[in-house]
Amino acid sequence: MHYEAFDAAVARVRERNLRLAERGTPPSVYILTFGCQQNEADSERLLGMAHAMGYHDAADPKDASLILFNTCAIREHAEKRTLSIIGSFKKQKEENPSLLLGVCGCMSAEEHRTDELRRRYPYVDFTLTPATIGLLPEAIDARQSGGRRRFYPDAPDTVLEELPVARTGAHRASVSIMYGCNNFCTYCIVPYVRGRERSRPSADVIKEVRALVASGVKDITLLGQNVNSYRSDMDFPTLLKALDEIEGDYLLRFMTSHPKDASDALVEVLRKAKHIEPHFHLPLQSGSDAVLSRMNRRYGMARYESIVAALREANPDIAITSDVIVGFPGETDEDYEATLAALHRIRFDSVYAFIYSPRRGTPAAEMAEQVPPAVQSARMTRLLDEQAEISREKNKPLVGKTLRVLVDGPSKSDAAVYSGRTDAGKLVHFDAAPDAVGNFVFIEIERAEAFALYGKIKK
Repeated sequence: MHYEAFDAAVARVRERNLRLAERGTPPSVYILTFGCQQNEADSERLLGMAHAMGYHDAADPKDASLILFNTCAIREHAEKRTLSIIGSFKKQKEENPSLLLGVCGCMSAEEHRTDELRRRYPYVDFTLTPATIGLLPEAIDARQSGGRRRFYPDAPDTVLEELPVARTGAHRASVSIMYGCNNFCTYCIVPYVRGRERSRPSADVIKEVRALVASGVKDITLLGQNVNSYRSDMDFPTLLKALDEIEGDYLLRFMTSHPKDASDALVEVLRKAKHIEPHFHLPLQSGSDAVLSRMNRRYGMARYESIVAALREANPDIAITSDVIVGFPGETDEDYEATLAALHRIRFDSVYAFIYSPRRGTPAAEMAEQVPPAVQSARMTRLLDEQAEISREKNKPLVGKTLRVLVDGPSKSDAAVYSGRTDAGKLVHFDAAPDAVGNFVFIEIERAEAFALYGKIKK
């Protein structure tokens, strides 16, 4: 990025916004975020830039003068839903022509979606890809100056550094350590919309994490499409070890790990760690070597299970979670049964399961033998039922134990009950006072279900 041009654009927009505020119409921003934790981290950068330009937070999009849609492209259904939501702001734009609408994120990196936004959504002022969100001040400056709508092309070599960040949580934070992906799994659109892998300098990552710890953040998640392939002046295990040596009362998490790059050196760092969570998210995707090969995952079940064994040898209490795709093209009954058998053999603490859906531009979308939706749905239902029972059995031994929990606040389903996460990432519900939020407490577990634990604060 050219920071002189960035700073100049920020200054121009801020000056205009200050004049608006003096006239009694202070500009405000509202961001709608779709998709993964990486998108949430990107939204914090978008918000930080908006604040630098003089925008205040709008509690409701109806009151905003700038609305940003930070989009996801992982699934076709998600894209269509996002387009529908963008369309719902057409009337607001007609009633307030000075309102700026920007579409950011992975969907904006798909050429056919950008063309669609250009043709069918004339009220969208600009688009920014994940790699070009640093051009937000330029986009707003140009539009405020009467310039044309802008659809910024991707810039795959960009590494986002020194952009303002507005953290939306006081005790949890995410830190992107790399961007993009080189794996080209045949079902995945990510390499096409987020570009090739680009790793941040280790000094910048360490500086950011140290500052977060010093500010009192208790839970820090390192983000990357494949954190294990981080390569800067050091590799990922070395970076993780350096971060673990930072003094303070905090927990360090990371996601996502690709099995092909989960090294013995990484396991050794986890074995000796002081601050790294006792949890490892290791996407499986399928228990069939034939399906894994068609997915271009570049590992087989023998390799995958050897990693799990090494992790459990290093820490017998480690929680292991995974991702599974059901109904991938060509998945036979035997392939599906192999996945179920893997779940029972490995016994994950929890699994995020997805029904395969074709993504335009990926090899899997063109494969023959697409599995009928009814078959996919039936397989998914059975898998979820069987994994729920495994998760319940994994949680039962925790009853009677006392676990450290970072308190997040009132539960989403019941404001009278508080919730938080254990060091291993398990959800816990309990009674607490408001002043517990953002602090570690010790919870005695009284009941265990498949997806949550229940207990009370130990005095």
